[in-house]
Order: sequence, then structure tokens, then C-alpha cells
Amino acid sequence: MKSMPVSPRFALVALVIAFLLVRVTSAPTFTDAYYHFNAAARLAGGEGLTDPYLWNYIGAQDSLPQPSHLYWMPLTSLTAAAGMLLLNAPGNHAAAQILFIPMLATSACVGFWLGRRLGGGLRHAWLAGLLTLFSGFFVSFWGAIDTFTPYAFTGSLCLLALGLAVERGHLRGWALAGAFAGFSHLARADGLLLLLVGIALCGWLWDRVPVGKRLLRLVVLCAAYLLVMSPWFARNLAITGSPLPLGGTQAIWFASYDDLFSYPPDASPATLFADGLGTFLGSRWEALTNNIGTFVVVEGLVILTPLMLLGLWVKRREALLRPFWIYALGLHLAMTFAFPFPGYRGGLFHSAAALVPFWMALGVVGLDAAIDWIVKRRRRWNAAQAKVFFSFGISTLALALSIIAAGRNASIPDPTPYDALDAALAPNARIMANDPSAIYYYTGRGGVVLPNEAPEVILDIARRYQIDYLLIEYQTLSDGTQVPGIPLPLDSLLTSPPDFLTPVALPDTPNMRLYAIQR
Repeated sequence: MKSMPVSPRFALVALVIAFLLVRVTSAPTFTDAYYHFNAAARLAGGEGLTDPYLWNYIGAQDSLPQPSHLYWMPLTSLTAAAGMLLLNAPGNHAAAQILFIPMLATSACVGFWLGRRLGGGLRHAWLAGLLTLFSGFFVSFWGAIDTFTPYAFTGSLCLLALGLAVERGHLRGWALAGAFAGFSHLARADGLLLLLVGIALCGWLWDRVPVGKRLLRLVVLCAAYLLVMSPWFARNLAITGSPLPLGGTQAIWFASYDDLFSYPPDASPATLFADGLGTFLGSRWEALTNNIGTFVVVEGLVILTPLMLLGLWVKRREALLRPFWIYALGLHLAMTFAFPFPGYRGGLFHSAAALVPFWMALGVVGLDAAIDWIVKRRRRWNAAQAKVFFSFGISTLALALSIIAAGRNASIPDPTPYDALDAALAPNARIMANDPSAIYYYTGRGGVVLPNEAPEVILDIARRYQIDYLLIEYQTLSDGTQVPGIPLPLDSLLTSPPDFLTPVALPDTPNMRLYAIQR
């Protein structure tokens, strides 16, 4: 089938809307965004890919600062740092976002292309493209210095390239797919799944392709992937002795999400199955119920979910969509049964960004199919008018949901308490806190995360990493209740802190409790 280019008019509209959506986010507001931004600022400032703090202890080295991205992947920070360098503005959040704008606009263009290809008309194309931009809960995060926009960009292009490679058989399609699989892996660890999907498609038994041609496709796919990933593999080999940090696979054996903060990291089959199958089955069930909610509410915006599935059924024989549905199925299974705690606590939400353009295009196809089915039974309906009417209605509802979601996540933490905290500390002091990446963002001070261990472990960590203070921050829930942001094993700190902790006064900071650590 002849390629259908993206309308220049839509590309321009997408770029303008992408600029506005990205700029809605004016500062980091959660751990992931603090971390990626901090790493980008340090890189742009000439300090290399380094971390002055530990946000978990998996793969941690013996001293600080340490090499960055030993748990998360680097593409987000590299993209943000490139924007800072491009505008000669290290540490500037708007500069960090600048390359996210064309990334998001390109993702919308993927939605436009898919809508036109699968639906057949400009209405389908524009609606799919605009729904990709105004995609409900994703809107709050398109501008965050996090993996949402980079992965939507690299992942959707990888799936599109794989689909075209399967459909047309051109080696350049397999090469592009391999390269984008590499960039997707640089964005997220689970981006490796895209390469595995490509490998599976090379060996797809139902395609009548000679073995030699299959092997050539496999070589081209993997070579392009390695061309992108080899520098990162080499860096990690030099630092850790392994091409990729292996500690992240411990998440398979987590018995609770807080196992991420254990010191030392000790998740294993023995810990997961300590009570038999109870924790294993319970965690997977919890992930399943939460991830179904993510699929329906976040990926499908509720109203689009049945239409997406209907559209996928209608287009089930499209070779173009084979990589998409294999990846979508594999991703949801992996985030439910292999990595349940990281999966339902945000991993699926992040990775589903690559699926957004496809789901939106399929939702438009499903809308038309549903109306055609109704028209056959309700002769008074005019199919063409109904499709226009409901397209407008769905786009309006998606826009409203996007505005509501963005409004709920628009608040930025007040930096004043952090200024008071910084003023109370000795120069160059390091802090143990619930979110050391936020502490560094506001104060420039390094440190470590509170461990998911008994209080006496604090002293061991403090001595190892030269930590001077311990900070407990209280979080305000939606009902106004304040709760301390500490792992459960540290609850005794609130009533009977150990002798090596000395209270330090923090005037006008009721949500913080500070202790000096006597090492």
C-alpha cells in the first residue's frame, strides 16, 4: 500500500499543541522527574552522568557521588541535557523540555498516520492525532522530565517500523525497527521487550518466508539495535562489569513495593515464598486488578476502551498491527505477573505511552464500526452524520478529561520548607530522607533514601555514605490527614528514636522532623 504522508497542517497544529502541553509542567513534582532532571542538570553542568545521592540501594556502589542510571535508563536525562546545552541553560527546566516538544508532536503524527491508514479518511486521522495529544491522564505528564514523552516517541515509532517491516518485508524497515528498539531500551528497561517482539516476528511461523530471509532480517534488526545500545553497554561494562545492571530483575521477587528500598537489597525467591504461595498470588491479583483499571481508565479514557478493542478486532488481520498487539499483550502480562509491584505502581502507565497513538487510532476505527452496526438496526440514523457527531463528542470528552487531570496535578511543592532545611544544616552535609532526589533538587545536597529496615540499620548506612542528618517529611492526604513518609519498619522513630539520633530544631516547618546522626 502506498505510504500516506502526514498533513503539514496537522504537523504544525501538533507542534503548537505539544508546546502548550509540555509547558503546562513548569517544574519536577515527583521522584522520577526529580531524578532525571537532576542527572541532566549535572551532565549539562560538566559533572558527567553522576548521582550525588541514592534513591534506592539496588546496585549501589560504596561511595557518593556514584555513576548515575544504575537502575533507570538514561535517554530522558540525555534528552533533557541536550536541551539545556542547546539553549546554553544548564539546570533550566524549560530548556530541559525543549526537545520533548517535537517528540510529542511526532507521536501525535504517528496517531494521525495510523488513523488515516486504518480508518481511511482525514476525520479518522485528525481525531486519532488529537486524541494522542489530549490523552487524558497522560496530559499531566507529557511535559515531565520523565520517560512518558521519550518512550511514546521511540516506542510508537518502533512499533510502526516493525509493522511496516512485517507488512512490506523491506530490510530498511527492520533496520529502523532495530534502531528504535535500541532507543526505546535507552528510555526504559522494559523497552527491551520491543526487541524481543521484533525477534519473534522474524521467526513468525505463519509467514511463508524462507529461512535465509528470516535470518537476514534478524541480523539487520539486532545489528541496528546494538549500534544504538553498544555505547551504553560499554559504559556499564567499564563501571559495573555488566552490560546492564542486573539488580532491577530483583523486582520479580518483591514481596512488597517497599522491598525496593531494602538495605542491602535481598529480594529473592526465598523472601517471596516465605509464607508459601500467599504473597505471590496476592501480589499478582493486586497487580491484575490495578492494571485492568489502568487499561480502562488511563489507556482507554473509559469511553474509548470498548471502541479500542472493537477496532482491534475489526483490524485483527492487519499485518501492520501485529507488532502492536503482541507488544501490548506482552507488556500487560509482564507488568502484572513478572513485575507486579513496579508494574501497577507506575511501570505500566509509563510504558503504555508507546501504545497511545495506536489505541487512539483503533478507538476511531471502533467508533465507526459501532455506528455502522447500530445503523443497520436503526434505519433512521444517518451514518455519516452520526460519525461526525460522535467524533466531536469523544474529542470534547477527551479534552475535558485532559483538562481535569492536568488541573489535579498542577500543584508544585512549596520550596520554603526546603530553604529552611538548607539553612539549618552544616555546609556539605548529606541527608537521609524519603525522597533524596527532591532534596537535591531544592537544596543541592546529596544523601540516601530511608531504608526499609529496622532503625539500627540507619547507622550502618550513615557510616558507609557519610550521612549527617535524617529527615522525616509528613505528607498530607486528600482528606487532610498527615502521615509520615517512612517505611513501616521505621515507625518507632516517631515515638522512640535511637540514641544516635539527636533532634534538630526546624522553625516554621511543621511538616518536617530533623535529626542529626551521631556517627
